[in-house]
Amino acid sequence: MYELTEEGRRYLERGLPEINLIKELCKESDLKKLREMVDGFNIALQWAKKNGWVKIEGGRLIRERKPGRYDLEEALKNLKNAGKEQLNILFKRGLIREVRDDVEKEARKYIGKEINNIHPSLIKTGLWRKTKLKRYNVKAAGRKIYPGKIQPYQKFIMQVKQRLVELGFREMTGPAIETEFWNFDALFQPQNHPSRDWTDTYSLKNPVYGRLPDKKIVEAVKKSHEGGWCYKWNEKRASKLTPRAHDTAISPRYLAKGVEIPGKYFNLVRCYRPDVIDATHGVEFNQLGGFVIGKDMNLKNLLGLLKMFAVEFGGAEKIKFYPDYYPFTEPSVQISMKDKKMGWVELAGAGIFRREMTEPLGIKEPVIAWGIGIDRLAMCALGIDDIRELFSQNLNWLRNHEVL
Repeated sequence: MYELTEEGRRYLERGLPEINLIKELCKESDLKKLREMVDGFNIALQWAKKNGWVKIEGGRLIRERKPGRYDLEEALKNLKNAGKEQLNILFKRGLIREVRDDVEKEARKYIGKEINNIHPSLIKTGLWRKTKLKRYNVKAAGRKIYPGKIQPYQKFIMQVKQRLVELGFREMTGPAIETEFWNFDALFQPQNHPSRDWTDTYSLKNPVYGRLPDKKIVEAVKKSHEGGWCYKWNEKRASKLTPRAHDTAISPRYLAKGVEIPGKYFNLVRCYRPDVIDATHGVEFNQLGGFVIGKDMNLKNLLGLLKMFAVEFGGAEKIKFYPDYYPFTEPSVQISMKDKKMGWVELAGAGIFRREMTEPLGIKEPVIAWGIGIDRLAMCALGIDDIRELFSQNLNWLRNHEVL
């Protein structure tokens, strides 16, 4: 559909310039005088010459033939019945414009109103000129937007992994469901140890038992247990399945299949223990563990490494080391760090793997190892005092927490 522009409506009312020129030519032929008499003289002369109505001779305009019935004039009066060629000429001359009923209708809703945003229909029809645009206040606060971002605790874990890789550590992985062999026996933890009781570890109903590794490794571990702890080692007990109770279960797997010496390895995995849930304990949690193997590894190296973890990942200002006990390390140590909110927090257990553990796995070099409660480290870094808030459903905390 087409409609007249302002210029088109003026020509409809007063006549096309070329027609008016021919009318005035009956009274006057001097070009200078005609220029003053005819509105839009240049356009009129252009179209009159193009149609073959006139020619110029010696400063005068001479009529060559009568216009007769002028199709363009008829088209201007009746757009609905106009031919395609006439409509194209009128459109090119800017006397008509193309409109759509729905666009026009939509645009007219805004005429005379104050608007914040220019609707596309106003631009298409040009009717935005008939609206009042609201002044933009650059000092006004905009609507707060909460962009998508990585959950703070997940981001913290990713950064810890990245930093360890940058320090030259290799990541280790292992199954979430382990045999007691890898979870305890390969760590030189006796089968009658209290931590292997059902009150301290989970067990599977179905299946109950899993596969043990190569017979040679099993026999070496059995010999170490019976020689060191002086009891009858039970192979069936070792094949029982349990959700991984601690991250150190992964270390003997890697030591048994062979590692680079010297070498640095870490794992950051989910662990499971039946515990009383409170602000610093959960029945499932993450642990950051690993080991460094080399001929010159000693306790001093271990303490320096633990201090670096506490300061760099947890932002610790003060740390303490305590002597501790684990069946698979000697000497053993515990590290605690002081947090502004929670006070002194137990952070990690560590030590040097005992020969009774490493030699059955084919390792003769000293191995320093650790297991860090990464959840507690994250609590210190993220400024929260309840471990359950690491996976918080508090939208305000999630939205407003800075992107680490």
